[in-house]
Amino acid sequence: MKIWKLVTFGLTIATLLAACGKQPTDEEHTVSDAPIIENNSYEKCTLTFSWWGGDSRNAATLKAIEAFEEKYPGIEVETNYGAWINWENTVAEMFVTNTTPDVCQVNWNWLYSYSADGSVFLDLNRVSDVLDLSQFSDDVLDQCVVGEKLQAIPVSVTGRIFYWNQTTFERAGIEVPKTFRELLYAGEAFKTKLGDEYYPLVLGEYDRMILMVYCLESMYGKAWVENGELQYTMEEIQMGLEFIQLLEQEHVIPPLEILLDDGADSIDENNKWRNGTYAGVFEWDSSVTKYNSSLEPGQKIVVGNFFEDMGEYHGGYSKVSLGFAISENCEYPKEAAMLINFLLNEEEGITLMGSERGIPLSAAALEICQEKNLLDEIVAEANVKVLEWVSFPLDPKFESVSLRENIYHDVMQGLGSGKYSTKEAAHILIDGVNAELGK
Repeated sequence: MKIWKLVTFGLTIATLLAACGKQPTDEEHTVSDAPIIENNSYEKCTLTFSWWGGDSRNAATLKAIEAFEEKYPGIEVETNYGAWINWENTVAEMFVTNTTPDVCQVNWNWLYSYSADGSVFLDLNRVSDVLDLSQFSDDVLDQCVVGEKLQAIPVSVTGRIFYWNQTTFERAGIEVPKTFRELLYAGEAFKTKLGDEYYPLVLGEYDRMILMVYCLESMYGKAWVENGELQYTMEEIQMGLEFIQLLEQEHVIPPLEILLDDGADSIDENNKWRNGTYAGVFEWDSSVTKYNSSLEPGQKIVVGNFFEDMGEYHGGYSKVSLGFAISENCEYPKEAAMLINFLLNEEEGITLMGSERGIPLSAAALEICQEKNLLDEIVAEANVKVLEWVSFPLDPKFESVSLRENIYHDVMQGLGSGKYSTKEAAHILIDGVNAELGK
């Protein structure tokens, strides 16, 4: 295995091992039809509302809905929510069968995957006299313009960053890693000082894919996909896969077979994360709340740094973390817009929601959250670090179900088990990405 190739652009494996001892359119937000509402009354109705999230997000959202129903008597909200795991599969069937909930929390790429022609979600310009779009910058609104329609209101922008369980690192007698070199050293320190079952970082299949892309972007200074074209060669992707293998070899991350034996559906639910046996994650800045709240008492999470010694460039990307959309078939679009506006732009809803969906993009929400000290300190710190560091665009196809659940899973599982060589895994990955891109 040509591990030494990993160090192109100033990062050499020899050095590392020694250290061990605007989005798709520029269109204006045009109003496709005349506004369909007037903001002088509302109808009694029942709205359906779906979202995914952890326990704290779910609790906050339910309280906000209760407050909305009290403020607007006669509007009832029926809810459907759950954890992120398999949630897209839950709602995807609704999208394709015209049974989309009236208000739907959406992942950014869903607009491209399920409503590229604008058929699933309402153009929110049509309810702009109830939903205050002026609170959001044109730049972030543009990212949700698909099929010439503003199909969602972006709630926050997010990116992946390291979070460390400082308590476990202290037990190992070392500080949380500030460089990649220190991360490699931590693998050996955890093994010798705490035991074979302890790891400084834990990554599932999709996490490995995202971290690999971060590494490659740091080394080569180019996006993973740009203008619908994969930007990396077979040899370069092999280097990225060798990087993942290196993390396992140096006891930085547990093999996937160990994660499978742990029996948890997600890392935040894994007992080894909860008790500090696994001491780090590479996660969305907006998702730390569920990881923090699941820890056993006496442990402390801190926000990590991006690794400057990974390469010459600032790898990683940011994206609209999620948005709120209204179904094209919603019978009460005005009332649905009122609900979204309450959650994002009105003081009572803002106060109850805080930063449960990340640092708010709504200017009104951000101001209120800052004045009332409602922002989760860790989320806020991480979001600042992400937005100051990352420099690459995210292709909307990157997070597709077919890639995430089939290709990425197969490649990382096969690589970890020895079923695939790095060359074979790279070939499968390239073919899968190109198929998703229509190449």
